[in-house]
Amino acid sequence: MADATTSRGWMVPVWGLFAAAYAVVTAELIIAGLLPNIASDLKVDIPTAGLLITGYALGVAILGPILALATATLPRRALLLALLAIFIVGNCICAVSGSYWMLLAARLVLACCHGLFFGVAMVMASRLAPDGRQTTAISVVVAGTALAQILGVPIGTAIGEAFGWRTTFWVIAVLGAVALLVLLVLIPRTADPARGKDDFRAELAAARRPVVLLSYLNVTLFMTGVFTLFAYVVPLMTRLSGVPESLVPWVLFGMGFLGFFGNLAGGRLGDWKPQATMIGILAFIIVMALVMAAVAHSAVGIVATLCATWLVGFGFVAPVQGRILKAAQDAPNFASTLISTAFNIGIASGAALGGAALAAGWGYGVLPLIEAAFLALSLCGVLALTARDRRQAALPAAAAAATAE
Repeated sequence: MADATTSRGWMVPVWGLFAAAYAVVTAELIIAGLLPNIASDLKVDIPTAGLLITGYALGVAILGPILALATATLPRRALLLALLAIFIVGNCICAVSGSYWMLLAARLVLACCHGLFFGVAMVMASRLAPDGRQTTAISVVVAGTALAQILGVPIGTAIGEAFGWRTTFWVIAVLGAVALLVLLVLIPRTADPARGKDDFRAELAAARRPVVLLSYLNVTLFMTGVFTLFAYVVPLMTRLSGVPESLVPWVLFGMGFLGFFGNLAGGRLGDWKPQATMIGILAFIIVMALVMAAVAHSAVGIVATLCATWLVGFGFVAPVQGRILKAAQDAPNFASTLISTAFNIGIASGAALGGAALAAGWGYGVLPLIEAAFLALSLCGVLALTARDRRQAALPAAAAAATAE
């Protein structure tokens, strides 16, 4: 990407990827805000309508990697544009769905696009960026997902309430069309490197490297810990900490707002000292989880610790993804798609683990402690990765010293 990365304008196409990420994640998350209206209109109960969320998550986790392998030899730029075109059509189908099963099928199509889109987008962002700025580029794309949570879901829900849930999907389709046009203009054709017939094997080999596998484990442990708490953060605040229900939306908005900027800061720090950034972030949010357990009955204490956790914790996402892409840089497409799988496994595991703890009668106060335990495991994984990197870096120096002797 010489022409893209040597100029100061390399961030422009990356912000185009940011816009596309915003549209894709809004389409994923908006269903929760529209669920009662959809269930009523399509004449299904709420648990059945909830499968629109579960099915989507499974589609991202399972079908995304399969499609990544199937499309390994396709040009990345063309594939990215094709995925956005399918995304637009899928949302249009959602908008005109006359039955629950039609809507579910359309959601599964969108889920396939989701996993593969982020795999391609992360690789594209890192290739567009100059040396030393790859993690920053990744953090910009991730910031699009954070903004979708802050603005996309509330706005989309409001549109659905005012004009009907179908209108929300039409608006998302328009957002996708705008993102497609932006990327069509901004992504240079040189962003597609030459690809050979051995790409399939190379993609599999890159994803099986120890550094990549350990990084996936770190992601899954991190998300398991975070979502053990976050899946139940609203009842934790209202039932245990005494936060008034009227203030909960504002607290969640503030957390998302802080997470947006924390992610961008994590990208810059990750370019500077990636391993130290991940270690520092994990250590900080482990301490916050322990403090949260101690102040769980205080509304002020719980809000303060949640906000601090989101501000710092979101900074972990870009560096860990950057580490995976660096380790698999010769064949990163399948490995990058599996990042979404690792995240979704962690999300599902955390929600299930937290639910099991509550069902066992342990209470909301134990959730921060479970979170701290899984974050500590993730920290151990990052420390192991750091030790491995240091050993690998010492090998050339030792070889050179032996040669000199």
